[in-house]
Amino acid sequence: MKKKYFGTDGIRGKVGNFPITAEFFVRLGHAAGVVLSRINKRGQKPSVVIGKDTRISGYMLESALEAGFSSAGVNVLLTGPIPTPAIAYLTRSGKADFGVVISASHNPYDDNGVKFFSSKGLKLSDEIECEIESLIDQKIEQVLPSKLGKAQRAENYVKQYIEFCENTFSKKLSLKGLTIVLDCANGATYHIAPVIFSNLGANIIIVNDKPDGLNINKKAGSVSPKNLQDAVTLHNADMGIAFDGDGDRVIMVDEDGTLVDGDQLLFIIMQFYIKEGYEFGGIVGTHMTNLAFEEKCKMQSIPFARANVGDRYVSEELDRRKWILGGENSGHILVKNLHSTGDGIISALQVLSYLVKNKKNLKDALIEIKLYPQILINIPTENKVNLKSNVVKNAIKESEIIMRGKGRTLIRASGTQPLVRVMTEGPVRAEVLKAAKFLTKKIEEII
Repeated sequence: MKKKYFGTDGIRGKVGNFPITAEFFVRLGHAAGVVLSRINKRGQKPSVVIGKDTRISGYMLESALEAGFSSAGVNVLLTGPIPTPAIAYLTRSGKADFGVVISASHNPYDDNGVKFFSSKGLKLSDEIECEIESLIDQKIEQVLPSKLGKAQRAENYVKQYIEFCENTFSKKLSLKGLTIVLDCANGATYHIAPVIFSNLGANIIIVNDKPDGLNINKKAGSVSPKNLQDAVTLHNADMGIAFDGDGDRVIMVDEDGTLVDGDQLLFIIMQFYIKEGYEFGGIVGTHMTNLAFEEKCKMQSIPFARANVGDRYVSEELDRRKWILGGENSGHILVKNLHSTGDGIISALQVLSYLVKNKKNLKDALIEIKLYPQILINIPTENKVNLKSNVVKNAIKESEIIMRGKGRTLIRASGTQPLVRVMTEGPVRAEVLKAAKFLTKKIEEII
């Protein structure tokens, strides 16, 4: 069955436009609740943990989901604003049957959506998503009050998640003496990340921690790091750390204000695991992972594999290979011996563990790897583009000739926005840029 609503990262859309409406969310909650009740084996009412980021529409959609789940006889625990990875953890640790996050991640405030987690803190399987979809348009039958699920606020869940994150950082280490700028993207980490990094000893300077429902990701966070770069140099900080709106991505900035992306952070974590003698099997990247990272893995005899773009696919590939480290250059990083899903805070703490233990700064830690120039161009489109056509294939071949056979090209449709993404990379920046412009012109002609 081809899925109508679920994409690679849950359901996402414009609030007020189909399908992101309150009515749709009531139906979605009810359908998920029916499926949840079927797979529940505990002999009591099933339960779901619902969290959200700081978008103004989250309050409306939270109430709608709560009503849908309750009408299906599911008990609901509401956490309020909290990072996406927190829901994955709290679902698993609290032995809930489902976890739900109302969020559009790094998108603007007028987008919203929903992500589901299983009782193991993993993204739902295609089979369960299809089963939920098959029930969304069915009539919701009236039920007796005694059959309804109860809803309550989960008062201690934020504290539990903070403690969980702090426990991934060795008690033998401290961030004392480090000045760190935190950019919370006016999102779900605004009241959590500052507590964690302060508790671990850092002197913190916070930017973009005043959400008003409309400013999430607005010139802020991991997708717009200029504010962070400026703040690091202004305050003469040791580094900066930025999260996205729902806290599953992280990027950093070194003491000079230079951006450090997800590939570089994953490289540091890999070096940390090698130095500590931890077994991790190999590394899973995506088709967007910098070619220099793959070459570095080969030099160190570390197995490397590419998955489709999206942390779900990285996670599935890690599980298939029984490896624990992987990620994307966007800042989705998975450390699966610590958490079932990508977590920006935990990933940042692993990087800091390496820096503190080895008395290095970010710049020193990255001397061993120099990423190739990589150009990414987003082309807006409301129409589907056949990216497997001969015209596109021939254009890719021509772009590779421009880069003299030493570069790499990727053209893909965005999984979350109406965009075609063109990426080129290689050793010579001028050639990479020329190839990107050539491909962009060809795609625009097709559109």
